[in-house]
Amino acid sequence: MIFDYLPYVIALAIACAIPGPGVTASVGTALGSGFRPALVFVTGIVFGDLTYLTFAVLGLTAIATVFSGFFTVVKFAGAAYLLYLAWSFWHAGVDPDAVARRNAKGPWATLMGGYALTLGNPKTIIFYMALLPTVVDLQAIHLEQYLVLAVLTVLVLYAVCIPYIGLAARARKFLVNPRALKWLGRGAATAMASAALFVVVKE
Repeated sequence: MIFDYLPYVIALAIACAIPGPGVTASVGTALGSGFRPALVFVTGIVFGDLTYLTFAVLGLTAIATVFSGFFTVVKFAGAAYLLYLAWSFWHAGVDPDAVARRNAKGPWATLMGGYALTLGNPKTIIFYMALLPTVVDLQAIHLEQYLVLAVLTVLVLYAVCIPYIGLAARARKFLVNPRALKWLGRGAATAMASAALFVVVKE
């Protein structure tokens, strides 16, 4: 029954809603580039969560530990990408032409930025490798249950993140004064840099 998955849904929603590097970077993307790029970034986060969910269900925690060096590299790569965005937003602001140039690189970089951030996010790792087993009996999960968990994960993450980026994108549209756009860009840069710092220093 669907109620069997309620503890997982509640735990995931709470974990996602608590502002962390994922939410901070998503809001920064919405402030700097608008709703659509931020939605692509969130989609990368969703793929990252699904990766860790799969690891947990398949019992690959030990493998993930063995390849901890790889995830460390991914963590720093994600942080470096966020710092690049922070530098870009700080210097170019959210001028429409500058945003168009950033978006011309295509959504792939944005998607992979969200994915890399999630793979290197200690908060995500702790949830799926430590907290998930306390709310879900991983030993009893078969393909059907896994698919239900995957769908619920996607729905919960979008349900929590879309209001964040929607409000940020709406605030961005109301600020059309060049000076306001400049400070909005610096706010986005600060959000990105903060998320990168959190990922790097958090064990």
